[in-house]
Amino acid sequence: MPTTTFSAAQNQASTLYLPPGSWLTVLDCLCEHFSAIGREQWLDRIARGRVLDGQGQPISLDLPYKEGLRIHYFREVPDEKPIPVVETILYADEHLVVADKPHFLPVTPAGEYVEQTLLRRLIRRLDNPHLVPLHRIDRHTAGLVIFSADPQTRSAYQSLFPTRQIDKYYEAIAPALPDLSFPLVHKSRLVDGEPFFRMQEGPGVSNTETAVEVREKNGDLWRYGLFPVTGKKHQLRVHMTALGASICNDPFYPDVLKDVEDDYANPLKLLAQGLRFIDPVTGEQREFRSQISLHW
Repeated sequence: MPTTTFSAAQNQASTLYLPPGSWLTVLDCLCEHFSAIGREQWLDRIARGRVLDGQGQPISLDLPYKEGLRIHYFREVPDEKPIPVVETILYADEHLVVADKPHFLPVTPAGEYVEQTLLRRLIRRLDNPHLVPLHRIDRHTAGLVIFSADPQTRSAYQSLFPTRQIDKYYEAIAPALPDLSFPLVHKSRLVDGEPFFRMQEGPGVSNTETAVEVREKNGDLWRYGLFPVTGKKHQLRVHMTALGASICNDPFYPDVLKDVEDDYANPLKLLAQGLRFIDPVTGEQREFRSQISLHW
């Protein structure tokens, strides 16, 4: 197996640095550390090459235990529920893949989602285990996601985001705000909220900024253009709620809707609609636009 497997494994698998203990083998350590996973399951995973060492190579059943040893393991969710939506590949070359993510599909494995994610689907479709998302959008949000396809040029594209060399624009449908003057800029400090998966505005220096414009009016609902300068978790959803117009069908804001199944007929009305940037490898002007539409 080529050593380049390491970069793919590192981005697709979970990582564990073996804790202190007196185990004889890595297998023994894994069985005790993850007590909810039976020994037979770990034996099966190791036999299928689903547990790797720090160099990305499959481990053997008798690999000796060593404190601090780095191990990569692939999470597996038995009987993972299919997500009945289909992604679209808008662009692909040797460096980049641009996909249109439908509502409800996670970008990367987390929680109960492993194979039913945009990343795993694209890896299978394109037969490229080196795909890595360059940014994220929420599971409930639809729209554009860019992936690096080549480890050799990945850092050049990754640098676009923290240095704000990429323009992102979104569209949302939310209640009308006739008492506000548009366009406007909303700034605030976002901090962790309750429950743990939510964000909220708090005191202190702002760490988020969003420009908002009105694109279309339809009675009590308006179509907004959203231009995030920063990219914090749930930023657009929290900012629209703070303005007094939570995005339609949002299950988290202003309140958490408990025990609600995904309603594929009524998704969150938020779309990552466009991306613009100068390609750091080719020097070309790049612009991509989602083919998904938000309907009233």
